[in-house]
Amino acid sequence: MKSLLALVSVIMVAMLLRSTALSALAARGLVLDVLTFATVIWALRHGETWGSSCGFVLGLAADLDAAHWLGRHALVLALMGYAVGRLSRTLVRDSARTQFVVLFTCTLLHQAWCAAFELGSAAGWMYSVERVLLAAIVSAPLGTLAVGLIRRIAGRPLFGHAVLDAGSSS
Repeated sequence: MKSLLALVSVIMVAMLLRSTALSALAARGLVLDVLTFATVIWALRHGETWGSSCGFVLGLAADLDAAHWLGRHALVLALMGYAVGRLSRTLVRDSARTQFVVLFTCTLLHQAWCAAFELGSAAGWMYSVERVLLAAIVSAPLGTLAVGLIRRIAGRPLFGHAVLDAGSSS
């Protein structure tokens, strides 16, 4: 029950940030991908089941908020949550480099997926590529910095140790 309440809180904060503070930056061409950030951090912390659940619910909420095709964000964020959660078993999750690479890659994939639906003609292709790259270049370092600040404020690591399946010892 505690995890479910935390998940609902994360989704509400992410949607509020996306709809209010970050929408002004997006209107000027600078996209901070808070949806990817929330999904990746949740998946790194809780694994593939909770990661895909967080991605799906967050994506569905974003689709309802944006009033476009239902499931556009939900699909990619659910798959991303599953993949990152699955990888989190073997990654050094408290490493800033790991967080940067995972956030950069996931932001790039999420923004490219969204841009594919917005392309109207070949003329807008270059603008979409620039916007996707800019979103990944800006979101990954800021997301890594935010995780570091949260860790510093909390006074303890956000993520546990990696789970290594050693197999049978006999």
